[in-house]
Amino acid sequence: MSKIHPTAVIDAGAELDSTVEVGAYSVIGAGVKIGAGTKIGPHCVIEGPTTIGRDNQFYQFSSIGAAPQDKKYAGEPTQLIIGDRNMVREFCTMNRGTAQDEGVTRLGDDNWLMAYVHLAHDCVVGSKTIFANNAQIAGHVHVGDFAILGAYTAVHQFVHIGAHSMTGMGSILFQDLPPFIMASGNTAEARSFNLEGLKRRGFTPEQLNAVKQMYRLLYRKSLTVDQAKMEMIALQATLAEAKDTIQLMIDFLNTATRGIIR
Repeated sequence: MSKIHPTAVIDAGAELDSTVEVGAYSVIGAGVKIGAGTKIGPHCVIEGPTTIGRDNQFYQFSSIGAAPQDKKYAGEPTQLIIGDRNMVREFCTMNRGTAQDEGVTRLGDDNWLMAYVHLAHDCVVGSKTIFANNAQIAGHVHVGDFAILGAYTAVHQFVHIGAHSMTGMGSILFQDLPPFIMASGNTAEARSFNLEGLKRRGFTPEQLNAVKQMYRLLYRKSLTVDQAKMEMIALQATLAEAKDTIQLMIDFLNTATRGIIR
């Protein structure tokens, strides 16, 4: 308990590993569980039910696990689940889920959330994402692994953002953003595919070629989405090494909830 500042308020119903650090004037509520090595900065408020994994760092003035900002919420026992090794900078907010969805807001592992980021109720964020300053996602939004949201990106509720995608600063998304695609603007439009990001993550030349071909099918050949999917299925037969990469795009298109950015 020597790592808990004497001005911090820890509810008797909270469960903190003995290695957790809590800064001055922070408040940890009942139903909060925090794993080993996690650091809570000063002036943070964490409400339960919230489960936080190992080796996370929360900077000052973060509000974590508050009730969802949803008029339909009537006090149901929903929760927030946060994984391991996440960096959460100043003034970030994450709300618990609602009974209208699965009742859980989730943040995966190794994410970097810069200042003033908001994760609304029932959002599901994967791992190794980057949310730049003031990126805001509304309720029920899903964000895939390695996605990067530029500063001041705003995402409409129920939108899905695919793995390895990227948005430019100030982008407004009303439709789903497919994997690998770079988009920007108000409203956002597809600009290219995330070539440099994929190279840094070790994508092979064949995988990069597959992504390039899929981009052309969706955005350069005047095909419907269904026609593009059929072409992608055929592409799997000719680019065997990139079969899983292509399948990732097909699966996303099959489950798109609001139509895709085109």
